[in-house]
Amino acid sequence: MHSTVALCLGLLAGLAQAVPFNKHAALEDCLSGSKTVVDEVGSDDYNRDSTPFNKRLLFTPAAIAVPTTVDQIKSAVTCGSKLGYKVTAKCGGHSYASLGLGGEDGHLVIELDRMNSVKLDTKTNIATVESGTRLGHLAAELYAQGGRAISHGTCPGVGISGHVLHGGFGMSSHSKGLALDWVIGMNVLLANGSLVHASATENKDVYWGLLGAGSNFGVVTSYELKTFEPPANLTWFVVNLPMKQNASVATLEALEDYATNTMPLELNMRMFATRMFTQLEGVYQGDKAGLEAALEPLLKKTGATIAQAQTTNWLKSLEHFATTKLNQTYPYNQVQENFYGKSLELKGLSGKAAKGFADYWFNVAKKESTRWYIQLDLHGGKNSAVSHADPELTSYAHRDKLYILQFYMTTSDTPESAFKFVDDWATATTAPLTSSEWGMYFNYPDTNLNRTRAQEMYWGKNLARLQQLKAELDPHELFYYPVSLSPQQPSELA
Repeated sequence: MHSTVALCLGLLAGLAQAVPFNKHAALEDCLSGSKTVVDEVGSDDYNRDSTPFNKRLLFTPAAIAVPTTVDQIKSAVTCGSKLGYKVTAKCGGHSYASLGLGGEDGHLVIELDRMNSVKLDTKTNIATVESGTRLGHLAAELYAQGGRAISHGTCPGVGISGHVLHGGFGMSSHSKGLALDWVIGMNVLLANGSLVHASATENKDVYWGLLGAGSNFGVVTSYELKTFEPPANLTWFVVNLPMKQNASVATLEALEDYATNTMPLELNMRMFATRMFTQLEGVYQGDKAGLEAALEPLLKKTGATIAQAQTTNWLKSLEHFATTKLNQTYPYNQVQENFYGKSLELKGLSGKAAKGFADYWFNVAKKESTRWYIQLDLHGGKNSAVSHADPELTSYAHRDKLYILQFYMTTSDTPESAFKFVDDWATATTAPLTSSEWGMYFNYPDTNLNRTRAQEMYWGKNLARLQQLKAELDPHELFYYPVSLSPQQPSELA
């Protein structure tokens, strides 16, 4: 008897060694049983869905599930959870760090862009929007269904989820706030498999955490958005800004004073510069005469001049900044770039910080032939809707910042020179500043930050509360990526 049992156990052990558990096959079987469509490797859909915006950061998912219903999202996430895969929701795929693909190899990606329904209730003016919707499609549908809008970014192919869940700045934000300021409710699938509704009155902590750090807590399946009636007339413009080294600090300080104290609510603007030129560009919610009056104090101080200005309607103004077709849906072919980017959120740019920034600009950047640009978004100020919003309602940590500054440089197969160029410029800017005077914007993520530093920069004063919420909602880090929130440890919770 004993020998027979031993023989059987030995046979079973041998079979176990001969046929090891195939985790990937188990995932495929599970997803197949869930009735969720899975992109076949090598197919057109797989190639589209796995193509990153940043060509430098190509990652290979364990699988790409493509749900079209909430039940399919839930089933796919359950498969990833029970088999030990990290799960990443992907909407637009425009992350600078390829975070929609997990930011590393081996994630189960939930591709949401087939779920792009937009339904506006014309009695309440509240829109219900599926979480795979791209910004251009959202804008087109809100306008077509009822002449409504929300504030959002300029790139029509960007997905609503990554944009809204981490801020959402754009060319109407100074007037109308961030994209996340228009979210009044969300349905979200949590790591424990439960589907909950979050709002300012229901699951308030979840609502707070999602609006600013949403990719850390679950998969949002739909949003409820309040909307506004866009102005009948908008005037986009370009201003030539003379920038000479001996007057550069004075020019930057004039811009800071204007953005802080004078810039009217109706004006939305950024400074954009390359090696060859510097300009201000934006849109005024009104006519050309109103624009000229709004800009006059700044033009007078800086010697800047209006080069172009055209009055148009809401959709045409969006198309102007989109520079491509506005209404983007599936199938979406990703336009790729090879680059390194970095952001700073700044309370100001004057004094020693302005001098460090300008000296690098003129002494180093203007001598660099590799393509680069900087973009200084006028984010805050006493008249800004971003600054006026309740800072406690969402986990977006930078409402006290005047600017979002983005550095961008194209790279090659050896990107180290771009890393140095961008990082040195950012360091020259922040060296004189205290930690409370600056942070970073998650939607322009820096691929060279370690996880600890990234969390400090992106979430600032809200970090401890967010880590506690992560420990409550996703203690085993199902929704992990290289710079995701670390759950607060039990010793830290005591």
